[in-house]
Amino acid sequence: MDTIRFSSKDSKENEFAAVLKKKVNDYFTSNNISMNANIAMVIKTIAMVSIYIVPFILILTIDMNLWWGLLLAVIMGIGVAGVGMGVMHDACHGSYSKKKWVNDLLGGSLYLLGSNVLNWKIQHNVLHHTYTNLTGLDEDIDAKGPIRLSGGTPLKKYHRFQFLYAFFFYGAMTILKLINDFTNLYRYNKEGLVKRMKGDVNKEFVRMSLRKAVYLTVIFGLPLWLTDFSFIQILCGFFIMHWVASMILSFIFQMAHVVEGAEQPQAKEASETNWFVHQLKTTSDFARNNRWLSWYVGGLNFQIEHHLFQNICHIHYRKLSFIVEETALEYGIKYNLKPSFRKALSSHVKMLRHYGVSQS
Repeated sequence: MDTIRFSSKDSKENEFAAVLKKKVNDYFTSNNISMNANIAMVIKTIAMVSIYIVPFILILTIDMNLWWGLLLAVIMGIGVAGVGMGVMHDACHGSYSKKKWVNDLLGGSLYLLGSNVLNWKIQHNVLHHTYTNLTGLDEDIDAKGPIRLSGGTPLKKYHRFQFLYAFFFYGAMTILKLINDFTNLYRYNKEGLVKRMKGDVNKEFVRMSLRKAVYLTVIFGLPLWLTDFSFIQILCGFFIMHWVASMILSFIFQMAHVVEGAEQPQAKEASETNWFVHQLKTTSDFARNNRWLSWYVGGLNFQIEHHLFQNICHIHYRKLSFIVEETALEYGIKYNLKPSFRKALSSHVKMLRHYGVSQS
C-alpha cells in the first residue's frame, strides 16, 4: 500500500513535539506514577466485563418474558461498548500493563465481542493512528456504506440526507465486522500489513474462523439450550445488543475526528508536517469535565492525548490534556476542544450535513 512519511522542516513544530514529550515524561517522573493502569482501572475492568457478562448469565438462568430479555440485551450492548472502549482498547495499544501477557489477555476480550484482534490492530493502531484523517489511508473516514465522512470520497445525491440516516447505519458496525473481518484480513495481507504485524495469514484465517464459530455458538447456542426463547427472539436480542454497542462506539470515535476544526489534509501537506502537530490538527477532545462519560468511554473523549501518547493508559488523559493544551497554545497551535458531549455531537451532525452536499 502507498504510505507517507511525516517530516517537518518547521523548527517550531519540531520543538513543540520535543517540549511536549519532555513535559509529559516529567509529569510521570515528578509524581512517581506509572503510565499504565492502576487499581481504579482494574476495578473498572471488572465492572465493564460484568455489564456485558452478568446480563447474559441472567438470561440463561432466570425465567423471564421477552421484554426483560430484550432489556438485558440492551444492557449487554452497553457492556460490549464499555469493554471495547475501556478495556480492550488500552490493552491492544499495550498501555494497560507493562506485561505483554496481561495486554494480550485483556486485548483478547475483543474475541468476546465477535471481532478479531489482528484486524483491529492493523486498522486502528497502524492505519488510523499513523495516518489520521488522511483519505485513502485512514479507514475510519472511508465511506461507510451510504455514509460519506470525507471530502476525498465520491459525493452522491443521497448523501444529502445522511445526517438523518447515519444514526441507523452506525448501528451496523459490529455486526458487519463479523463478516468483514475475513475480507479485510485478505486485503490487509495483499497490502503487506499482515506480514508487517508478523502474522501468518493462513493460521490467522483458521484461528479467526474458530473464534467466531465459538462466539456464535455461545451467544446463540446457550440461550437456545437453556431458555424458552425462540431462535427469532434470540436473533432480535443479538441484533439489539450489537446495534446499541455499534451506535455508542461509532459516535464516540466519529466525534473525535469528523467534527468542526478537525482537518482532513492532503497527503503531501500532511507529509510536510510534524506528526505531533498533524494529530492536533486532525483530532478533537470533548466533554473534558464530564467525569462519568470519561470513565465509561475509556477516556476516548480525550482523543488528542490518546493519539499523541497511545502508550499511556487512558486514566491519565484528563490531567495530560491540560499539559497538551497549554503547550499547544504556547506554540500557537490550535487545541480543538468541544465543551460537552452535546456540542461534539452537534458538530458531528453539522459535518455529516457538510459532507452530504459539499465536494470537499
